[in-house]
Amino acid sequence: MSHSEHNKKQNTNDWQNTKEIQSIDSVKISRRERVVHMLMFEVIAFLILAPLSVLVTGKSFFLMSSLAIALSLIAMSWNYFYNYWFDFIFGHDRINRKLLLRIAHGCGFEFGMIIFSFPVIMWITKFDFWRVLILDIGAVLFFLIYSIIYNWIYDITREHLKKKLRTDQLGSL
Repeated sequence: MSHSEHNKKQNTNDWQNTKEIQSIDSVKISRRERVVHMLMFEVIAFLILAPLSVLVTGKSFFLMSSLAIALSLIAMSWNYFYNYWFDFIFGHDRINRKLLLRIAHGCGFEFGMIIFSFPVIMWITKFDFWRVLILDIGAVLFFLIYSIIYNWIYDITREHLKKKLRTDQLGSL
């Protein structure tokens, strides 16, 4: 291989490596990552809320777990579309979001969840309007705080992993 062919091949490899590193630097979240993010969120919430809801309502673990799973499916659907829309409107640079935007994000999500969850909670628990309202407000407060903390930790962890991957790839050049 001639010297110019070697340089051409090296330049092509450098360009490909640069493109790979740039793809790591992209802050846009893939569909797969959104699903993983959503599933982790729901599993952790389920592990906290299913036992807690039994204590608060006096209903059976089976009934409250069924309700939690139903609400989780609703939340995952809502989460996917809401976060896609939110990122589209407010940008994909999640790591630099300020607290006020994170609070607005959480409030908007929870407002949508009230609309979708209220009738389901009433139907499954057979509780009256006021008791469901109190339960739903409690759940909203829990999820508002939980979603802010979860997403902040997720974003920081994601950024850390991206930097580590970038460093590992730069080291292999």
